[in-house]
Amino acid sequence: MDRRVVGVETEFGLAHRGGERRGLPPEEAARYLFRPVLDWGRSSNVFIPNGSRLYLDVGSHPEYATAECDRLTDLIASDRAGELIMHDLALRAEQTMAADGYAGTLYLLKNNIDSQGNSYGSHENYLIPRTTHFRRLSTILLPFLVTRQLLAGAGRIVPAADGRGAHWAFSQRADHMWEGISSATTRARPIINTRDEPHADAGVHRRLHVIVGDSNMSETTQLLRFGSTDLVLRMIEAGVPLGDFELEDPIAAIRTISHDLTGTATVPTRDGRRVTAVDVQSALLDRSRRFVAEHGAHHEHVDAVLELWERTLQAVSSGDHTLIEADIDWAIKKRTVEDVAARGGLPLDAPRLTQVDMAYHDVHPERGLFRMLERRGRATRLVDDDAVRRATVDPPATTRASLRGRFLSTARAFGVEHQVDWVQHKLVERPLEALMLKDPLAVEEPRLESLLDKLGDRAARLQELDIEQRAAQPGPLALSERYRVRDAPPPDPPLI
Repeated sequence: MDRRVVGVETEFGLAHRGGERRGLPPEEAARYLFRPVLDWGRSSNVFIPNGSRLYLDVGSHPEYATAECDRLTDLIASDRAGELIMHDLALRAEQTMAADGYAGTLYLLKNNIDSQGNSYGSHENYLIPRTTHFRRLSTILLPFLVTRQLLAGAGRIVPAADGRGAHWAFSQRADHMWEGISSATTRARPIINTRDEPHADAGVHRRLHVIVGDSNMSETTQLLRFGSTDLVLRMIEAGVPLGDFELEDPIAAIRTISHDLTGTATVPTRDGRRVTAVDVQSALLDRSRRFVAEHGAHHEHVDAVLELWERTLQAVSSGDHTLIEADIDWAIKKRTVEDVAARGGLPLDAPRLTQVDMAYHDVHPERGLFRMLERRGRATRLVDDDAVRRATVDPPATTRASLRGRFLSTARAFGVEHQVDWVQHKLVERPLEALMLKDPLAVEEPRLESLLDKLGDRAARLQELDIEQRAAQPGPLALSERYRVRDAPPPDPPLI
C-alpha cells in the first residue's frame, strides 16, 4: 500500500472559570459549547463539510476526528483545523453563557490529563492490509509504541509522590494505560485497541486503532509521531526482520520509560535481556533507514522524519535537549517551564509551573502558550495559517473525504435532509439511492454526482448562496457560516 490512510481523534479538556461566580461544571459547559452543533445537525455527533467528525464523548469531552488523510501535511492541517473549530465554538458559547448570566472564560485544552488526574485520549487510526499478521504486528509494534514517547510525548510535571520529588515525564498518557492489547477503550485503556472497524472494505482493509499517544501541539512532533509509525508499519507489512524486542511487561515498561528523561532506564524483554527505550528506537531507526534506502521514499517527508528521529534520540542520549527544543513537544514545554522557574526562583512543584504546563495546551490562538511560542519562533511550523484555515472548511482533496464534503455542502445548501457517516451517504427523501463508499482513496464517484445532480443546478445554487466566498474569509469563524441556521442572525466578527 503506497498511500496510507490515517486519521486522528482528539478529546479536549474543558473548563469554565467564572468571574465572581463559580464556573459551570464540565457537563453544563459542554452543552453550551455544542449548542450550535445541535442547531446545525440536531445531534451532538455530526460530520462537517471539511469531512471530519465533531461530537461530544463520554465524560463531557468535546472530540474532533480528522477526515481520512493520505498526506502527513493534510493530517496535520486537519488536526489543527479541529483546534480552530473548537475555539470558534468556545467563543460563541462564552457569549451565550454571558447572556444567560454565566460570565467567565471557557478553556479548551488539547492535553491528556486534568487537575484531578482524569485522562482522555488522542487516538490514531491507520488503515492496514487485512493480510497483515496481527500477532507479528503486535509483537513488533508494542515495543515501538511503548518507547515512542521519547519521540512524541507531550511531557508533564509529575507531582511528588511515594518518596520521589516532582519530576518530568515524557508522556501524559503513559501512567493511564492498563493493558497492552484489548478490545476495551475506557475500562482497560490498552496501548492497541483491537476493535476492527475499518470503515472500508473489510475484506481488504483492517483498522489499527492506537490509543496510547499524547495529544500534540507541535506540528513537527506530529510529523515524527505519524511518520515513524507509518515506517514501522510498512516494514512489518513487507516482512522485514526487525529484531526481537518483545517486552515482558509492556505496562510496567511504559511507566518506567516515561519517568526517566535520561533514556537509560532498562526494562526486561521476554527472552531475559534488558533494553532501554533508546536501544529499541535506535534499532528501529536503523532498520527504517535501510528500508528507505532499498525501497525508496514513499512520501516527500521521509527524510525529515528520519532526521528528526535521529536528532531526538541523540538529544535524549546526550541530555542536550536544546537539539529539539523547537521541534518536540516535551522538550519545548520543558524549556519554557524551566525559563519561568529560573526567572521566579520556583521549584518544579510550584503551582505557577503547573499553570504553565496546562497553558501550553490551551487552543486559544492568542492566549494559548504554545501559539505564543510559535509566533516567537520557538516552535517550528510545517503548515501555514492559510492552510489551517482552509482545512476548517475544505476536506483533503486526495481521499474519500472530498466526496463526503461535497455531499454535505450540497445537501445543506438545498436544505435537504441527509445522513452521513464515514461510508454512508444518503438523502432522506431518496433512501433507495443511498451510497456506500468503501474506497477511502476514492475522489470521484459518478453515482454521487448523479444523486446530487437530481437536486438541480447545484453550482449555480452554491454561487447564489456565496458559500465559496464565506469559506475563504479569514478567521475560524468562517466555519460558523456553515453551522448557521437559516434566518438566524450572523455571528459576531472574528475575535482574534
